[in-house]
Amino acid sequence: MEFNVMSILTLFIGIFIGTLFITILNYFRGVNAEKKADKFLEEAKKEAEKQKRDRLLEIKEESYKLKQELDREIKQKKEEAKEAESRLLQREASLDKRDEMLQKRDSMLEEKDSNLLAKQKELQEKEVKMDEMYKEEIALLESIAKFSKEKAHDMIMKRVENDMAKEIADYCKEKETEAKLVAHERSRQIIVESMERYSEDVASEQTVSTITLPSDDMKGRLIGREGRNIRTIEAVTGVDLIIDDTPEAIVISSFDPLRREIAKITIETLIKDGRIHPARIEEVYDKVSKDINTKITEIGNETIYELGITRMDPELINLIGKLHFRSSYGQNALQHSKEVASLTGLMASELGENVMLAKRAGLLHDIGKSIDFEMEGSHVEIGIDIAKKYHEDEIVINAIASHHGDHEKNSIIAALVEIADTLSAARPGARNDSLDNYIKRLEQLEAIGNSFEGVEKTFAMQAGREVRVMVKPEEVDDLTSYKIAREMKEKVEKEMQYPGTIKIIVIRESRAQEEAK
Repeated sequence: MEFNVMSILTLFIGIFIGTLFITILNYFRGVNAEKKADKFLEEAKKEAEKQKRDRLLEIKEESYKLKQELDREIKQKKEEAKEAESRLLQREASLDKRDEMLQKRDSMLEEKDSNLLAKQKELQEKEVKMDEMYKEEIALLESIAKFSKEKAHDMIMKRVENDMAKEIADYCKEKETEAKLVAHERSRQIIVESMERYSEDVASEQTVSTITLPSDDMKGRLIGREGRNIRTIEAVTGVDLIIDDTPEAIVISSFDPLRREIAKITIETLIKDGRIHPARIEEVYDKVSKDINTKITEIGNETIYELGITRMDPELINLIGKLHFRSSYGQNALQHSKEVASLTGLMASELGENVMLAKRAGLLHDIGKSIDFEMEGSHVEIGIDIAKKYHEDEIVINAIASHHGDHEKNSIIAALVEIADTLSAARPGARNDSLDNYIKRLEQLEAIGNSFEGVEKTFAMQAGREVRVMVKPEEVDDLTSYKIAREMKEKVEKEMQYPGTIKIIVIRESRAQEEAK
């Protein structure tokens, strides 16, 4: 028991001594840490003071530099201000001198004006005196000659007129002949140069279009059950479908190029789509019709842009686009109108006429053909109505009316449009015709020639562009030959329709024959 008490007491004493020792040790450690912290703070303060002094020195140096730069700029600005002030003073001095010079000039001009007025007054007085003296001399001469001034003038002029009449007539005739030769040569030169400057490929329009099929089975699908598909296509599009033994192809036939184009696009769309039945055919046809109207407008806009024509009604542009789907004797109507516009513009530029107005008249000369299938009347009459509806120039309206000789031409541009129309239609390959119409036209030409009294035989030559009429020399004299040619020309123009021009030549041959025995 005593051993345990002693052990416990020793333990407590050891603990107390250890605690005391640790406390004393911690105290000394804290004192050392405080000394180190104080030393660190003191060093930090010294470093901060040093950096502060360095920063103040830098700031002072920068402020000194800025002050020097500012002083330099102020000095420079003062010098510039002094220079500007000196220049202003010099300018004011020069302005003062100029003002003095202007004042002197004004005074001199006023003095000259006063002198001129005085001299003008003197001249007027002298002119009045001279007129009075001239009248007195004329009156004195008339009293001496007993002949008035007017009678003397008339007598002299009459004598000169009688003396010069023959010379004037000869001179006028010579100049007229020379002018005709020059004008003929100049006109030929202008036309040839215009044709050379405008060259365009000729492409004939056909009345049929061929569609290639992916297989022969597609023909049966296009025909449909009991032919309902082909009947629907023909009824909706207004064309004829020719399905023959040609492998993998069908033919669309129509004299209306617009209908034929719509039908072609409709059938090609149906073939690609694969769904071919009456409802689908009508649906595709309606969509293609709307798309083709957009295409027509685009073609019209491209045409006027190509020709450089501006400010045209949108509806009139649409009618121009429709000409792309119209043909005459195999010649595309829009291509023909563009060609006429270009040729007319080239010739107008050579003659000094309004080129834009000439191109406009040339482009619109056949505008009636765009809707002549839709209403009654010739394309000339329809074209006149269209031009008036859209307020075209009177020269354009007259060019449309007179390009086939139906009305009198009242401008040079109208004559140029007629010439260009003839050139475009008559050049080789521009137009074609069927064999039956060709033979019929030749027979009609020969029949018209043979219908005149005294004609022995008529020959149509050069594809109907030239007719040679052989007359009996014992029945027809030279003057009658000219009469037959003129009357035949009028009859051909009245009774026939033909592309280009026809030359009529009447030949009267006299032969003297004898036999020596």
